[in-house]
Amino acid sequence: MLPFLVRRLASMVVILALVSLLSFAIIALVPGDPASAFADAGATPAQMERLRHELGLDRPLAEQMAEWYWRVLHGDLGQSILLRRSVTQAIVERLPVTLSLAALAWACAIAGGVLAGTAAAAWHTRWPDQAVMVTALLGLSIPEFWLGLMLILLFAVRWGWFPTGGFVPLDQDPLGWLRSVALPAGALAVTQMGFVARMTRATMLDVLRQDFMRTATAKGLGRRTVLLRHGLANALVPILTVAGIVAGALLGGTVVIEQVFSIPGVGRLVIGGILSRDYPVIQGGLLFVGTVYLVINLVVDILYAAADPRIRLG
Repeated sequence: MLPFLVRRLASMVVILALVSLLSFAIIALVPGDPASAFADAGATPAQMERLRHELGLDRPLAEQMAEWYWRVLHGDLGQSILLRRSVTQAIVERLPVTLSLAALAWACAIAGGVLAGTAAAAWHTRWPDQAVMVTALLGLSIPEFWLGLMLILLFAVRWGWFPTGGFVPLDQDPLGWLRSVALPAGALAVTQMGFVARMTRATMLDVLRQDFMRTATAKGLGRRTVLLRHGLANALVPILTVAGIVAGALLGGTVVIEQVFSIPGVGRLVIGGILSRDYPVIQGGLLFVGTVYLVINLVVDILYAAADPRIRLG
């Protein structure tokens, strides 16, 4: 296990370096810079040059990149041009908001998708199977931002059951937190729920055709016991893979959903940095998202061995 972890951690460092390098390249190719976004409309060329010098934008790109990497190695993601504060501090302050939203959406997507996929496999070729597959296809086809807007229009504007936006911290008001994240979490969970349901159904159908499943049925075990204790347990490894993919997708989906529902999370911070060309926020946000995604994949790989003793990581 230890050699596996060492190799994975080394590959994570390489991948994060490539992600940061790609972000620098994209920023260099995009026309304009933060100086044009923050300068007054009537700023003279001399004032623009002075502002670029103050922001360090007149230095060679390689020098800027080397300085940024040096700061990252010391745990510093730089200073936000827009917020006039540490990017690390800004991300840490907004991290609980994004994690709570993504965690609720992940739990709903996994629970609903696994139950729906298992039911579809149990009633294969019957109407529950067809209903689950049609619903899953519709969920996969609907954009998250459009679904979020429709949920706001129906449940917030027309019926007034939920707020149209904003965020209530969980430690201040648990019920208020649930009402504030119910719609955005639902919009995030629906599309991923369809994906989980389809993958669970396919995996369960493969398991149900195995000899040991027929043996368990022949021994007189109940249908629920056969499906859950023997079928779902042996389909757990592929489902863990899907759970890791869904977690990463939900983390990326919060970028748009937080903007739609005016939630002050990391996603909205990154969107604000992109709109204002706040380079340190963009680079720090991408590095953070990439790190979380890689950590999720590493945790999923470790859970493989716990779920199936036949799997050895090394």
